[in-house]
Amino acid sequence: MSHVDNERPPYLGYGLGLRVEYYQELLDRPHSVDWLEIVSENYMVPGGLPLVWLERFRARFPLAMHGVSLSVGGTDPLDEGYLARLDALARRIEPAWVSDHLCWTGVQGVNLHDLMPLPYTEEALDHVVARVRQVQERLRRRILLENVSSYIRFADAQLEEWEFLAEVARRADCLILLDINNVYVSARNHGFDALRYLDGIPVERVQQFHLAGHEHGEALLVDTHDAPVPTPVWTLYEAAVRRFGAVSTMIERDDHMPPLSELLAELEHARRLAAPLAKAAA
Repeated sequence: MSHVDNERPPYLGYGLGLRVEYYQELLDRPHSVDWLEIVSENYMVPGGLPLVWLERFRARFPLAMHGVSLSVGGTDPLDEGYLARLDALARRIEPAWVSDHLCWTGVQGVNLHDLMPLPYTEEALDHVVARVRQVQERLRRRILLENVSSYIRFADAQLEEWEFLAEVARRADCLILLDINNVYVSARNHGFDALRYLDGIPVERVQQFHLAGHEHGEALLVDTHDAPVPTPVWTLYEAAVRRFGAVSTMIERDDHMPPLSELLAELEHARRLAAPLAKAAA
């Protein structure tokens, strides 16, 4: 018997990633932030100042947890200690949802501190689905999986990336965090049609959007989260809202941190773009 809570999480509106640079300002000044996404690993501690701050935010905002170390595509056994700490944090703050990335992050106990792409094969699909089910049973909730940006493709791939993501969600009965910037970056890097990617993702599985910026390298686009959302990503976001409707949307910024007012302006831009499109899609 499954012990997973399959209830669909709520729609939260427009949010930001919680970063220490903005702690006090988010609490002290009026703004239009509806919800906050935390990096799970920053708060998977037994006590101390991070949790004191987190409790203050929990009292004011709906929260979502977003991890970077689950390594659901890895070949090492799932880290039970990590899952226990993740579960303890989720029980403490009762987030709207818990998410991580469709990738692997290490091998033989070594964390590479990067989000490594998977081979899109039937064997990898079976492996990931089994691990997602295991995680969901352990946490007693459906999780969200995010598509990552990638810079290589595996020669023996049997599925397109969007087909792989959709099948993982269907077979494991999990939800999707669709990173619009990552779709754009990977589409440019590999030469596929970003709109075809969106069309291949089941509408009922998408729970959250990420929006972010990237850098232009010599030959590739690089997902950096250190710049404003560029025009092509805004355009793809509009297409995503037309297809998926009103989806909880978040601006990601992890480096070159601007004044909070600049992120709030981006958030308002997302609102203005999405509101009429979501209404038409409903």
